[in-house]
Amino acid sequence: MVRTPSKNITLAEFLMLPETKPASEYINGEIIQKPMPQGKHSTIRGEIISTISSIVKSKRIARVFPELRCTFAGRSIVPDISVFTWQRIPRDENGEVANVFQAAPDWTIEILSPDQRTTKVTKNILHCLNYETQMGWLIDPEEQTVFVYIRNQQPVMLDELEALLPVPDFASELRLTVGDLFGWLLE
Repeated sequence: MVRTPSKNITLAEFLMLPETKPASEYINGEIIQKPMPQGKHSTIRGEIISTISSIVKSKRIARVFPELRCTFAGRSIVPDISVFTWQRIPRDENGEVANVFQAAPDWTIEILSPDQRTTKVTKNILHCLNYETQMGWLIDPEEQTVFVYIRNQQPVMLDELEALLPVPDFASELRLTVGDLFGWLLE
């Protein structure tokens, strides 16, 4: 994660800047560039997107977005995976998915990269939970651990292979264990 030294910049000024690759986030007046995803991160992200989408998209329950900029409550963040319930997906005048999302996702999922600080990612998840987010996952591939954050509840730490991962109510058909999730790294 790279902190870009800058004078105090407003959120509006940040949003006028060109996008960076990897994405930069605006948090408390600072611009922080996310680390470039590596193999484990990319593998888990791709499999989660496919797995969740297969359950919620065809029934128009929710939609999964990779690396989507979400700007709300004074921050502009880019979760690894954002899931929005169908009725909360911003639409443009043509009824298509909008380009700008000015809301917290219903479910935010972060996958820790080797150079990423757990505290920064956790702060983003907790920020989301203070708004409309129902649940957040923080996946640590190196420790093979998943931290689950549920609004108004104590976080849960799961590292036993047979442990079933909690999911938001709208994705209740999803049955995924810690072993399933980290097993993707062996395929």
